[in-house]
Amino acid sequence: MRNILLIPIMLMFALQVEAQDQTEPVKVGDVLVINQAEDQNFKSLDLPKANFIIKKGGIANYKSLVGNRVEVAEVNTNDAGETTVVLKREDGRKFFRTHTSISANLDEALKNGELIL
Repeated sequence: MRNILLIPIMLMFALQVEAQDQTEPVKVGDVLVINQAEDQNFKSLDLPKANFIIKKGGIANYKSLVGNRVEVAEVNTNDAGETTVVLKREDGRKFFRTHTSISANLDEALKNGELIL
């Protein structure tokens, strides 16, 4: 009798803990700050290559991203559990004078310090 009561109680606690883990750290409209990467390269931000920026008439200066405040425009989670976000500048200007938005792997960017909440 004791085992019959113990199993449903354990399942109930397990499901409750699982439900609490699924909260996302950011949502649409949150403001983040782009920070300097440790090794001077942005690994988790999906930035366009310099030749594409130059072909569109922009300036390929990746150092100009540091300190920019960006707003989360879209949050996507894939089947593997990775969260990607689409970022737009808070002041409405374009990145590198050519791109209105960039995307980033949120979990890696927060862990590497490339994005700050």
